[in-house]
Amino acid sequence: MRNVEEPVTEQPAPPPAQGEEEHPSLALANTAIALPGGRTLDLLGTPAQANHWLTQRGLAPVDAGMRDMCAAQLRSLREQIRSLFAARTDGVPALPAAVAAVNDAMTRVPTAPLLRWDDTTGPYRTAPHPTTAIVDLALATLAADAADLLTSPAAERLTACGSPPCSRYLLRHGRRHWCSTRCGDRARAARAYARRSESR
Repeated sequence: MRNVEEPVTEQPAPPPAQGEEEHPSLALANTAIALPGGRTLDLLGTPAQANHWLTQRGLAPVDAGMRDMCAAQLRSLREQIRSLFAARTDGVPALPAAVAAVNDAMTRVPTAPLLRWDDTTGPYRTAPHPTTAIVDLALATLAADAADLLTSPAAERLTACGSPPCSRYLLRHGRRHWCSTRCGDRARAARAYARRSESR
């Protein structure tokens, strides 16, 4: 992973990388975005941002009341999943702590919404409360998705974006190795510049 120094708060997030919509763990890994100039964009930088990110994926209600500790747990799982994705794409052994963190998140709570019964309206399913249980359920869901992705045939297509300094992951389709059009344009421009420099 690259070291990034200056956090960026007011910058729009890039479009989803290939595979993010099918795999929320991939989307989670991509919430820390390295930008040119040694800057970084953290989509989970505050509890409100973390709550918004989970809400967009149906993993928490809008009014979950996310706290600093909850956002920190989400960022911690993100780093462990990024570590596992990096190990998989680089073909090296995974850090045991990363494997343990994902297993711990998966086994802390059931990943399915629990069955509840209202005397007036009847049965329904909902995530458990309070907020910490909601976060634990979201972490378990994300960890299970990461485990599913890493052990599925799709793992063969998992790759890091090929446009430095971008730090996002994607599921490669064909020859495309970039997470977005912006990164693809930047990589092509860098190659063209290198060719011009060599010819001089």
